[in-house]
Amino acid sequence: MPGENLSRDEARERAALLSVDGYDVALDVRSAVGESRAEPRTFRSVTTIRFRCNEPGASSFADLIAPSVTAVTLNGKDLDPGEVFDGTRIALEDLAAENELVVDAQCAYSRTGEGLHRFVDPEDGEVYLYTQYEPADSRRVFAGFEQPDLKAPFRFEVRAPEEWTAWSNGAGELADGVWRFAETKPISTYITCVVAGPYHYVTDSYSRSLPDGSTLEIPLGAMCRKGLAPYFDADDVFLVTKQGLDFFHEHFDYPYPFGKYDQAFVPEYNLGAMENPGLVTFREEYIFRGRVTQASYEARANVILHEMAHMWFGDLVTMVWWDDLWLKESFADFMGTFANVGATRFDGAWITFANRRKAWAYRADQLPSTHPITADIRDLQDAKLNFDGITYAKGASVLKQLVAYVGQDAFLEGARRYFKRNAYGNTRLDDLLSVLQETSGRDMSAWAHQWLQTAGVNSLTPQVLLDGEGRVAELAVLQEAAEAHPELRPHRVAIGLYRRTAEGALERYARVETDVDGPRTVIGELAGAEAPELVLVNDDDLTYCKIRFDDTSLATLRDHLGALTDPLARALCWSALWNLTRDALLPARDFVDLVLRFAGRESDIGVLQMLQAWAGSALTHYVAPRWRDAAGRLLAEGALRELRQAEPGSEHQLAWARFFASTATGEDDFGLLRELLAGTASIDGLDVDQELRWAFLEPLAAHGAADESDLAAELARDDTASGKRHQVRCLAARPSAAVKAQAWAQVVESQALSNALVEATIAGFAQPTQRDLLAPYAEKYFEVIARIWADRSIQIGMDVVRGLYPSLQDRPQTLEATDAWLSAHADAPPALRRLVLEARDDLARALRGQECDARAVTG
Repeated sequence: MPGENLSRDEARERAALLSVDGYDVALDVRSAVGESRAEPRTFRSVTTIRFRCNEPGASSFADLIAPSVTAVTLNGKDLDPGEVFDGTRIALEDLAAENELVVDAQCAYSRTGEGLHRFVDPEDGEVYLYTQYEPADSRRVFAGFEQPDLKAPFRFEVRAPEEWTAWSNGAGELADGVWRFAETKPISTYITCVVAGPYHYVTDSYSRSLPDGSTLEIPLGAMCRKGLAPYFDADDVFLVTKQGLDFFHEHFDYPYPFGKYDQAFVPEYNLGAMENPGLVTFREEYIFRGRVTQASYEARANVILHEMAHMWFGDLVTMVWWDDLWLKESFADFMGTFANVGATRFDGAWITFANRRKAWAYRADQLPSTHPITADIRDLQDAKLNFDGITYAKGASVLKQLVAYVGQDAFLEGARRYFKRNAYGNTRLDDLLSVLQETSGRDMSAWAHQWLQTAGVNSLTPQVLLDGEGRVAELAVLQEAAEAHPELRPHRVAIGLYRRTAEGALERYARVETDVDGPRTVIGELAGAEAPELVLVNDDDLTYCKIRFDDTSLATLRDHLGALTDPLARALCWSALWNLTRDALLPARDFVDLVLRFAGRESDIGVLQMLQAWAGSALTHYVAPRWRDAAGRLLAEGALRELRQAEPGSEHQLAWARFFASTATGEDDFGLLRELLAGTASIDGLDVDQELRWAFLEPLAAHGAADESDLAAELARDDTASGKRHQVRCLAARPSAAVKAQAWAQVVESQALSNALVEATIAGFAQPTQRDLLAPYAEKYFEVIARIWADRSIQIGMDVVRGLYPSLQDRPQTLEATDAWLSAHADAPPALRRLVLEARDDLARALRGQECDARAVTG
């Protein structure tokens, strides 16, 4: 029998055979507390499934990953677990028309964030549990049919330690020591959820009058670990939640269908969040222990709204199989920003989308693993890797283009019809296209082929010809595509012309919204306009493309980027310049110079923080090696200068403080960081809180200016789960061969670390200033990754394969070693090969960027 990697063909065959009427799941998690000599630590899971079979006498299987199964009963007949259970599946023979399956199993608590995760808080010893399943880990907690199109109602009950509270998708009540939860609507297995433990829990409520005169009442809850309670700003979480519920009810015309709305902020979470109906889970880092900028609050609001949009796109209406994952993720990504702008205080969220989310999409869409938005997902490993920048950010960008193409009213009316026709069901691409065709009157098939069913990103470049009087004789837009993905697409764009005013401000004086199609499109409406100093071919960010510049526009940006007054236009230009750098068309030193000259004038804090991240990436990957030290000194000097000049107490000051720490290079820099930590130096308005202290300590540890005793003392000061993660990262960052060997062994040769500590150890291990120290691990990496992939969970496998790839050994020999591994492992799992190919592509791109930067000097 095949293993745990369920294929699309198997799922399709099972869905044609079976229909599920309901689940009863009883979990006993009292074993989560106290001493346990058994390894792994387990809990009891008893599942009853009622289901029908279209072909009586046929065979199928249920999914379960568990250390042991105590009993299996099918239609009253006891089956021998040793015969029917192989560790991942339960064989079901001779099915009746109507069936009842009962499985009593011992399932394992997780330390990888997959299944039922168990976390022990080092601060107070309390134990916290939560589940995380997508795409297919509910089978680690209960037996079931683990595929999205076999929906069913669920009834959960949880027996937990007396002092605990338990939550699930439905409302719960405690009776006779057991938490029993209301039956859910028909939902997929991967969005069921259980949270249990001594969580700090806050309540509120939401009400809304519906068109039929009734009132919708939604109980609201929000929870976190007790140790984070002093920092938990639940009022702001509830504010955004209510604003989102108002917004989506106004636009979707379908009442929230899942009763209550709890939001749990949980430890050691692998994702940003998960849209479990009635019980959304988030990574607890969205509770801020120290001061953060408004960009962090905006990001949290966006995630809250993204997950809320899933209640309709994904939970109410779900894709048949992971091929159409975009049907939920692209929509939620778009709707998160759409609602953030339309309902909350974050009315500049489209700037963040253009600058940050699209950068993720552009990178993913130029990898060798790029794929159409509607992807070919053969199995669950494929599905796991497709939670990527294509499915989320490119999909959302294309939906933004769709709104410009069909109009917002037609788009939203299409969504409303989609919900009503397919409620509690499963859909494919055609189901959505049909309603959009109805509401817009447009033929959606050609649009869908060009935007959803082909891969790659187009580049748009302006071409300006002036007449004898200095006016525009002709302005055309040239469209190009990569050789590997040659599709040219129709783009609905706004084209903006910019000139400097008498006061020196660079402002738009002409704008045309039009369609660009084919290799060259003449924009007749702009003929006769005054000669522009800057042409922005995707002004207002309507389409998904890489923006290029003509020579005049690029020269203008080199001299006057800081004078561009519109924040979205400025963000688009920064993004375009970064893409030019990544594409080896702009020397990295030129990008660093632009950041040094103009980032200090950036008003949007999210854009500023993105520029700082890009400058750090340019230094690490794209600057010519012989200029790397000088570039690092320039960035550190520039960061310190901006830090001292920033308004005291401002979020810009905080951003520059963090960036200065990340670029600190010389003894003077380290001395200042040590003095700020000791309190013997200060910068007016800068509060060095605990999170900032750890940010200062990591570069000190990485450069040998903070030792193990310093880090132990800091952990004693911050003896919390967060403090432990910071300490582990800083310990692994120290510049010692013994330290690196220990970190490598902890991640590669042992499974003792939890997912969060694996992540922290890898982050500390790979320090850009320690290339020589890390060189011996390049060969070791290729020796171990096949074993790691076979032996570890897919999440840990992904973390290790991505995080330990020797990208800092940026030389052709590393590419050759990668190619040799790929050649020798042609039969390796496709998901593993994909990760290695992606890492190789990033390194090859870095080497091209370094060559471009080196030519800027020699040329």
